[in-house]
Amino acid sequence: MSQADLISPFRFLAHLPQHLPRVPRMLRGLYYAGIRNREKNLSLAWALQRAAERHPERPALMDENRQLSYRAFNAWANRLAWALKAEGVGHGDVVAVMLENRLELLAILAALSKLGAVGALINTTQRGKVLAHSFNLVKSGFLVIGDELRGAFDEITSQLHNQQACRYWIADQDCLRDPGQAPDGWLNLMQIASGQAEDNPPDSQRVRMTDACFLIYTSGTTGLPKASIMSHGKWIKAYGGFGHSGLTLNERDVLYLTLPCYHNNAVTVCWSAALAGGAAIALRRRFSASAFWSDVQRYNATCFGYIGELCRYLLNQPVHPAEQGNSLRCMIGNGLRPSIWAEFKQRFGVEQITEFYASSEGNIGFTNVFNFDNTVGYTPATYAIVRYDLENDRPIRCKKGFLQKADKGEAGLLISEISAKWPFDGYTDPAKSEAAILRDVFKKGDAWFNTGDLMRDIGCKHAQFVDRLGDTFRWKGENVSTTEVENVLGAFPGVEDAVVYGVEIPGTNGRCGMAALRLAQGLELDGAALAAHLDAELPAYAAPLFVRLLDEVETTGTFKYKKTDLKQAGYDPRQVDGPLYVRLPGSNSFQWLDGELHAAIEQRHYRF
Repeated sequence: MSQADLISPFRFLAHLPQHLPRVPRMLRGLYYAGIRNREKNLSLAWALQRAAERHPERPALMDENRQLSYRAFNAWANRLAWALKAEGVGHGDVVAVMLENRLELLAILAALSKLGAVGALINTTQRGKVLAHSFNLVKSGFLVIGDELRGAFDEITSQLHNQQACRYWIADQDCLRDPGQAPDGWLNLMQIASGQAEDNPPDSQRVRMTDACFLIYTSGTTGLPKASIMSHGKWIKAYGGFGHSGLTLNERDVLYLTLPCYHNNAVTVCWSAALAGGAAIALRRRFSASAFWSDVQRYNATCFGYIGELCRYLLNQPVHPAEQGNSLRCMIGNGLRPSIWAEFKQRFGVEQITEFYASSEGNIGFTNVFNFDNTVGYTPATYAIVRYDLENDRPIRCKKGFLQKADKGEAGLLISEISAKWPFDGYTDPAKSEAAILRDVFKKGDAWFNTGDLMRDIGCKHAQFVDRLGDTFRWKGENVSTTEVENVLGAFPGVEDAVVYGVEIPGTNGRCGMAALRLAQGLELDGAALAAHLDAELPAYAAPLFVRLLDEVETTGTFKYKKTDLKQAGYDPRQVDGPLYVRLPGSNSFQWLDGELHAAIEQRHYRF
């Protein structure tokens, strides 16, 4: 970390004058972010209704073929809400939703919020056992599935615990014009909603900040996905922090959104930021680096939602004619690395980078409100960065048993105090929630949320992200559970032991997966068969790209795999004894990794 990254009080004050016009919005944002009374009638439903009343004819949503005003979008959500209510969906009911990025998805989620129902946002890239687990975990009696994902759903239907759940089908087309014909055994939700009332259902007046809004799946460190609770209270904090204090978008802005809507980055961060100012969202099904600037030009987008990997993809693209003098002025997201921060701003002329830090399950968020470089920004929450013993994987306690705060600029574990103002909603599993809490931190009886992330304090309540701890690594903008991947590898014929960890590839963000395998005696690795197995059982981002073979696997006294030495050796043939393999981009098999190929990877000849 350079001295330039540290924020002194003088530098902080010198930076303030340019933000004076934004002060009223920023103060409003601090109000919403700091509300203590969680019984208030503030919710996603309230925010949409408010935006529709204030900006009825301004565009709310658009895609390649459609544009909906706030009035039209709100009326659509209301029709769906009345339809779902007639079907028996009520306050607190969990509805599993699995659609790709399209206007229908946001309309359904808005409708659920108006009833106080909870949308369990199924990861659309999951398949097989992991997908079945995600459905079964939330015990939903109502399932809403897009036709584009019906094949994946049909494959796991027999594994669902609740075979009596109501199944609603959404056509893969413009459902406002043509709701389509549902297959046998399915109910057509859009058809049911077509004749319903367009006024706001009274149920929305009973939705409180304490109520759950979404269930967001997170890999965590214990294997299969966990469902974290995104309450309306946390959504409103995002509405204040990201929408009013951070971006301050207005009704003339368009936020281009390509991030998957099963992520909080999309449905909480970006959507709340748009609703706060009456801005439009231009939605794309999947990110395309080659189409990015053409889309920005088509929508006259002024903002976009990002993850660090997306930014790297854009920088790797050849210069596009539409990137010159483009309409973008700001962006919001996380994971933009300091190594490309300045280059990205300079090449594409983006004035404001609203980098943030938050997690689906956590009770703290940082936002780069003042547009400093290389920081996740500021938080009004009570937090601390404490010293951490990386070798033994635990916080360091003093002789009295309390944690020790790290010095300014020193990397340490980020923790956040749990209080009435900053509650911890946690997971649907109370045991998993308790495991994320540190107690007796600075005094007897206090409780703090363990983020599991290393951060450093850079001054004036600003922080800089360093790395993730534990058995989760991040690749392609997704958290990958090593335990989940190890279980999939263990099911491959001949694998006796599997150890998974993240390794860095030059020129990429995060860490990709690497597996150390012990095979049954006498067996050789079938690279093509292993690749096919991984493709069938895991999303692309979770499948390991490197494999090494071991004669035996070291474990601790509690039978946990020792990964430190494996991580340090990585995929370097000079440090790895035994066979070493790589799956190159576009390949359907693992191949031998020698010194020459290793050098080519290090020299960025391949785009992972």
